[in-house]
Amino acid sequence: MPRQKILDMSVDWLSILDAQGNVDESLEPELDTETLEKFYRTMVLTRMYDDKALKLQRQGRMLTFGSSLGQEATAVGSAFAMKPDDWFFPAFREHGVQIARGIPLSLLYIYWMGSEDANLTLPPKNFPVAIPVSTQVLHAVGAAWAAKLKKQNIASVVYFGDGATSEGDFHEGMNFAGVFKTPTVFICQNNQYAISLPREKQTASKTLAQKALAYGFEGIQVDGNDILAVYSVTLAALEKARSGGGPTMIECFTYRMGSHTTSDDPTRYRQAAEVEEWKKKDPIKRLRIYLEKKGIWDQSREGAMIKEITDEVEKAVKEAESYKPVVENMFKYVYADMPLHLKEQMDELQGFISKRRGDESG
Repeated sequence: MPRQKILDMSVDWLSILDAQGNVDESLEPELDTETLEKFYRTMVLTRMYDDKALKLQRQGRMLTFGSSLGQEATAVGSAFAMKPDDWFFPAFREHGVQIARGIPLSLLYIYWMGSEDANLTLPPKNFPVAIPVSTQVLHAVGAAWAAKLKKQNIASVVYFGDGATSEGDFHEGMNFAGVFKTPTVFICQNNQYAISLPREKQTASKTLAQKALAYGFEGIQVDGNDILAVYSVTLAALEKARSGGGPTMIECFTYRMGSHTTSDDPTRYRQAAEVEEWKKKDPIKRLRIYLEKKGIWDQSREGAMIKEITDEVEKAVKEAESYKPVVENMFKYVYADMPLHLKEQMDELQGFISKRRGDESG
């Protein structure tokens, strides 16, 4: 038998709104003024929430924090494509998605201040933050598989960084999703670094999106700083998933402008010139220029919005810092039914706290 090619695949790239705010009208999604304004406000709110969190951490008022600076378009654009009934599975840099889906700022601050009590009152279909790399991929695929078995017209959306594509959980989840055509949308926030490891040191693949092809479904790469492109691609992927067309992987090509977390020093592994080049691609700036060109935004509206968001953020911080964590909750919500060894630990801690309070009052 002669040698012959049996497979020939490719990965598409999509960009609609460039760094100068110019739009490709042939690809421009039909969005009304109110929606575009929501896009912009949510992106700015995400950045201002993020900036305040960094300041709180540096002041010792918050624990280690992972900034989303520069990645707002990826988070917000994809979030607005989702429906409330869709499952959302975050890593730990999806602040924009959380805000867009209505999770109160105060809960986000409470979480990063060290209390997982914040997870107790999350709105339905919003999964807690996953700090371990890529574990949430398996959860998202499982939820999508369950929805498919129940014939529910919903999808699950899971977020992860480029570093997660080197983990076994990622490949196991992708393989299962491909075989069983689960209604899952995989969103890779390729911000070019897995902590300090550059993307080219992780894989020889030309794209990360092409990894989906090995598992039998579509992968697409999109300009992650272009909110119109991210929204359009995610919307199409979700519609396909809900209609039985199976999963899609979206690689959002973006950049982490800040450090991996507040315990990281990015100057040790990347050049300042690289960061400056990416500043020119700022996702918020390009959307603002686009809105100004359409005549639906101006400096006076900008100023009023900034003041409104500043007040909103400060109010959320005040609420978060006044919250008193319930110590017992660290034991109560690990399992549906608390096992004996956790019950014993909780009782011991409660006894210690009671004795300590008694000694202090005496």
